[in-house]
Amino acid sequence: MKWGLRVGEAWVARGAIASAEARKLGRDWPPMPPGTRALGSNVGGREVQRLVYEACARHDLLLSLIDSRGEQLGVTSGYRDPAQLGTDRWAALIAAHGEARVHQLVVNAGTALTVDALRADGFFPGGLIVPGPALMRRSLEGGTAQLRRTEGGFDAFPKSTPDAITTGSVQAALGAIARMCEAMQAEGIAPERIVLSGGGAPELAGRLPLPVALNDNLVLDGLVLISRAS
Repeated sequence: MKWGLRVGEAWVARGAIASAEARKLGRDWPPMPPGTRALGSNVGGREVQRLVYEACARHDLLLSLIDSRGEQLGVTSGYRDPAQLGTDRWAALIAAHGEARVHQLVVNAGTALTVDALRADGFFPGGLIVPGPALMRRSLEGGTAQLRRTEGGFDAFPKSTPDAITTGSVQAALGAIARMCEAMQAEGIAPERIVLSGGGAPELAGRLPLPVALNDNLVLDGLVLISRAS
């Protein structure tokens, strides 16, 4: 769970907390300037949502949560049901389009790996969701009796089981991104860059086939744009 306090054009405070510790949210927030608005994106479920509302209330903030729409700030959703798209992905698409009006891939490497295509004109044709590298490794540890040591190093030709698992998880994520690049190329919208965020970004950044724009606050940047337009 990420949060940030934006004043003008600058982030004056930012932080993150594990969803499992959502009850602690807000304890390290600074005093809020008069007139502060709270805007959020929640894909963590009802209990997390309740705790976020409570944290905001303790700081006298009235929280509004965004929804995913058919069109907003120049981005148009290609989803059959636009409301089904996660609001974190929607905010990230809006931020990426606000940064650069080019064909691009918007990738978040978190617990899940999302790989979203975005055209230069703002149309979002669709995207992929697969387990992120860390989740792939945990699933092997929990579901395969003989694979208990799953954290190794990356090696093009792994020579130990931990290295094989770590390398395999990274290569699988890279493969999903590469296939979406190929799909865009086949449609005549070859991506010019990859916008990359999420805790797993460092594992992927140096191994991607296109220029990479790292932005670990992509969703927050999207929320800022949405807030300014509302």
